[in-house]
Amino acid sequence: MSTKILVPSGVLGLGFDLEALSLGLKRKPDIICIDGGSTDSGPFYLGTGTTKYSFDSCKLEWTHLMQAREQLGVPLVIGSCGTCGTNNMVDWMYSMTTSIAKKLKQNLTIARVYCERSADDLKEALKLNKILPLDPAPVFNQKDIDSFSHIVGLAGAEPFQTALDKGADIVLAGRATDTAIISALPLMKGENPGACWHGAKIAECGAFCSSNPSSGVILLEIDKEGFTVEAMAKNAFCTPHSVSAHMLYENIDPFLLYEPGGSLNVKDAIYSSIDENKVRVTGSVWQPSSSYSIKLEGTKKAGYQTTMLAIIRENRYVTKAQQWAKKLHKLSVEKIVSIMKVSPEKFTIDVRLIGYDATLGKMEKPVNKKPLEVGVLVIITASSQEIATEMSRLLNPYLLHLPLTDKEDLPTFAFPYSPAHTERGAVFEFSLNHIQLLDNPMNGFSLKIDEVNFD
Repeated sequence: MSTKILVPSGVLGLGFDLEALSLGLKRKPDIICIDGGSTDSGPFYLGTGTTKYSFDSCKLEWTHLMQAREQLGVPLVIGSCGTCGTNNMVDWMYSMTTSIAKKLKQNLTIARVYCERSADDLKEALKLNKILPLDPAPVFNQKDIDSFSHIVGLAGAEPFQTALDKGADIVLAGRATDTAIISALPLMKGENPGACWHGAKIAECGAFCSSNPSSGVILLEIDKEGFTVEAMAKNAFCTPHSVSAHMLYENIDPFLLYEPGGSLNVKDAIYSSIDENKVRVTGSVWQPSSSYSIKLEGTKKAGYQTTMLAIIRENRYVTKAQQWAKKLHKLSVEKIVSIMKVSPEKFTIDVRLIGYDATLGKMEKPVNKKPLEVGVLVIITASSQEIATEMSRLLNPYLLHLPLTDKEDLPTFAFPYSPAHTERGAVFEFSLNHIQLLDNPMNGFSLKIDEVNFD
């Protein structure tokens, strides 16, 4: 016996090949699993409790998956609902699900797994020394916790298993590890634990482990000895190289993966081609830990931002863009301090040269050929939106006309739009990179079951 898991895509909203999905459904999977989010796009989404993906795209894809679930009569599971996995995003996904169910005339048992931690819960855990820092981790205390906008704990396999054990047709979970979503059912069915976690890691991003990542759909089959992974799209192929390489994706160690309750060791794993698009993996080992811990994620407001963008084309200024940017930054700080009477520690000015070194900064390797033009992005962060925008108005003339030296004509750069400044609103920063020790894997996670009948 084995457990078959169909993974339509790396995340809901990214898209998948409908023909590949149809081919996957013909293989009779035992469950359909998909991720709903991550921290890839920064702290804003957790900070605000919002999603980065299009509602219309998510609803269309979720409709296809709910139809597929109904066709096969198997569970449909999603974790990290709405990108960030906050409680309101689980409810957002629930509202979408019931709306679709009504349209499709489906009767469903829907489980919601909530993963947010309250400030009081976090304070109590901190007092009991049950919160431990990872490396690197920001320092925080009891008082700091009150400034956190949202705190989530990443669920392991157990909350999913509890929901499935209660007969859920659809499981909508808050923040969870990508692998927990996929490993939960095969672990329940007694498949090889190492294969369950390793296979889940390989399949977490759908067809990213194949030659055609955008095709989306992957079929994972896990048994007592190992697992097999296969891309469903006709033009996608899984190879030992493409499969083994995914252990490096978002993971610091190619052989070790830490999860709630233990770690996965694939040092002795063997990857073998069965045919041109299917790979068999054996030898993965699951190592249970002496204590059960989950990863915590939290955010707090870091201030308010206003941005400005100018374009430099004059060759002399393009060639000496870094020199000019340093002068702009120095002058900006001086003007704000002297005119607005704001101390330097109360604001930040970040000047990024787009097309020059905006991505890597000082790590950018110099090249002989310089760009024809450089975009100058100025990011102003202050304690309020009004102050950040006032700073942008103060700097506007210098961003448009600042000369390299004091003894030359004023240059004129280009603003691509008017007004030159854009208010970005509140910005957030990650405030936690810690684990929490739990006495029980379900501690802090709550489950709500609803029956909906639209037949």
